[in-house]
Amino acid sequence: MNIFERIVSGEIPCNKVLENDDFLAFHDISPRAPIHILVIPKKCYENFQVTPPEVMVGLSSFIKEVAVKMGLDKTGYRLVCNCGENSGQEVMHLHFHILGGTKLPWDNTNGANTHDKF
Repeated sequence: MNIFERIVSGEIPCNKVLENDDFLAFHDISPRAPIHILVIPKKCYENFQVTPPEVMVGLSSFIKEVAVKMGLDKTGYRLVCNCGENSGQEVMHLHFHILGGTKLPWDNTNGANTHDKF
């Protein structure tokens, strides 16, 4: 059982933002922005690639609700979903990061030319 499944089951507490029968949004414990929320389906899908499209329809609506609740629909936000090990996905349970609350920098490579790494 992964950490998100343990959060959904109530075994591990979280700071909930919004919840319905299918999805859960909660504050990230290691925020990368003033507002950093994780949004997950309650049913475990390993990543975006294997998630049924009908789940993504509901998840998209839920993410918009979270953005409105947090006031990010007015100021803007970044939506991030890592898919698989090479992307940096650490928990193999579909999740989206909603980042906002400030003007977010785009370049996090610290001046490195990423093309040199390929």
